[in-house]
Amino acid sequence: MSFTPQFFTTAESLVDSLDKKLLVVLRDGRKIIGVLRSYDQFANLVLQDSLERIYVGDAYGDIERGVFIIRGENVVLLGEIDVDIEDSLPLRQLPVEDILQMQREEAEAKARKDKLRFNLLHKQGFSVDFADNDLY
Repeated sequence: MSFTPQFFTTAESLVDSLDKKLLVVLRDGRKIIGVLRSYDQFANLVLQDSLERIYVGDAYGDIERGVFIIRGENVVLLGEIDVDIEDSLPLRQLPVEDILQMQREEAEAKARKDKLRFNLLHKQGFSVDFADNDLY
């Protein structure tokens, strides 16, 4: 008789992640890093010592958030951070003001590029239906 390991696909699978440093990607695109302190049956999370990390190119900036409560339905991805590998990544940390400015510039460049593309598609007869609040 062989033993088959049991894998949980519910919120119960988070028990192994308690008191570990996690990266949580939210539906709105934000990335939150913190230590998982608690969760419930709906996968609502409580992160301690959390920060919001903003990536632009090969740089990132951190905004301190403290204790952060996340509603389970807003979680897209959750994973444990290997602190040994985290320190050796080829990313440079910048002050949050600089990274926010770079993020604004990147968003403006993307908006200009999208507008050109939409105009070109419209001239070719395609219907361009774009909503600013549509994240999918």
